Amino acid sequence: MTDNANIFAHFLAVAEQAGDKPFLVENGATVLTFADLDARTGRLAARLQALGGKTGERIVVQVDKSPENVLLYLAAERLGMVYVPLNTAYTAGELAYFLGDAEPAVVVCRPADEAAVRDLMTTGTLVTLGTDGQGSLLDDLPDTVAPVAARTATDLAAILYTSGTTGRSKGAMLTHANLLSNALTLKDLWGWQADDVLIHILPIYHVHGLFVALHGALLAGATVLFHRGFDPAAVVADIARGSVLMGVPTHYTRLTAAPELTPASAGGMRLFLSGSAPLLAEAHQRFEEKTGQRILERYGMTETGMITSNPYRGGERVAGTVGYPLPGVEVRLRGDDGDLVNEGPGVLEVRGPNVFAGYWRMPEKTAQEIREDGFFITGDVATQEADGRVTLVGRAKDLIIAGGLNIYPKEIEEAIDALPGVDESAVIGVPHADMGEGVVAVVVPQKGASVTEDEVRAALEGQLARFKQPRRVIVVEALPRNAMGKVQKAALRADYAGLFT
Repeated sequence: MTDNANIFAHFLAVAEQAGDKPFLVENGATVLTFADLDARTGRLAARLQALGGKTGERIVVQVDKSPENVLLYLAAERLGMVYVPLNTAYTAGELAYFLGDAEPAVVVCRPADEAAVRDLMTTGTLVTLGTDGQGSLLDDLPDTVAPVAARTATDLAAILYTSGTTGRSKGAMLTHANLLSNALTLKDLWGWQADDVLIHILPIYHVHGLFVALHGALLAGATVLFHRGFDPAAVVADIARGSVLMGVPTHYTRLTAAPELTPASAGGMRLFLSGSAPLLAEAHQRFEEKTGQRILERYGMTETGMITSNPYRGGERVAGTVGYPLPGVEVRLRGDDGDLVNEGPGVLEVRGPNVFAGYWRMPEKTAQEIREDGFFITGDVATQEADGRVTLVGRAKDLIIAGGLNIYPKEIEEAIDALPGVDESAVIGVPHADMGEGVVAVVVPQKGASVTEDEVRAALEGQLARFKQPRRVIVVEALPRNAMGKVQKAALRADYAGLFT
């Protein structure tokens, strides 16, 4: 395609071949063609330059999903900036950390958040972008078009923050080669073609929606039916004219309940993909009974992009497994004693061109999680069959995944433990039919104090993003502990496993 390692240069080469073909379609109307990409991203990249954006510097973006947000991402890559998308649910207190850590040259936020974000900034220029193109970012767009910056394979394309078990978020540094290698592999593995129509329902501050979904369509020259949120009825209507859908388990459980979804209405679809959280085998089976189609489940992480996939063709998609390592990707298992094991269970480690460059400004953490031979320690516990098929069986860390979003208990526990009358807490995830896992806080009051569920939940409003807030708070006299005094979260998960079912 091009000698320039900048991933945008590869997108642009495809766009030139696609011409006037629709790229983004919203509510039945074409809002962006492939032919539009060069001029639209070029002018926006020039605007970023005028705001102080430079190749290699960071741009932090916390805005709602929109076609303009897609263009902003592409313009940043065109300019060679390092794109830092943030979950729109993060509160001002959480945002302050990201701004201080990333030290961006440019920050883009929603118009309603401008005053609050400005108070948090110590570096960079602040502009706004709203859902319908309003905001100062798009004011005074220059007529000039910024060139596509030359980038090398090891230059950073993005930093995506993933929470840490200590409560301090880590910025996963992803290079142009990381993103491009994963996208090209998935293009071949999943059979992307120019005549594909992707139904896009995912957020675009996350690997799944921003990279896996959009990059696939961009490299194939495929049309995207753009949804700003998830409305099952609207998605079912688009399934009749789509060919690919990517979602999280929550999406599929809700689609299964839609009476309009039938084998006939889904007959034109060639691929339903699920990821970001484990898909229960029962949900897999119910969807197949409803549509006549088997969901393809795959597995990835912020730090690696996609790692494994069930077969698109030439093999069986087994419910409850995440399939085989991608071409060019190696995996291995390490047991509790530190030795490598063949079938497991063991902690999964991965090596390949998709593995990130390390954690932003955390060399010690990087050294802890990327071994000297290049294998990244995922923290997920898995088994592997003799033919290579991988099944996830648990997590070495206490990560909770609700609705496809990662939640780390330590951050929530620290917020609860700081509340008046609270002695200690333990936060766990238990099965939830809709969200995959529901967040539960088990709280021990101080001696003589009274703490209620409503009080704890009310106190966390505004402190934590809504998706992190406990769905239930259980008040107990003491937490279960082992002989060493460590809280036994496995016991708590067993005790409250039926809370939402």
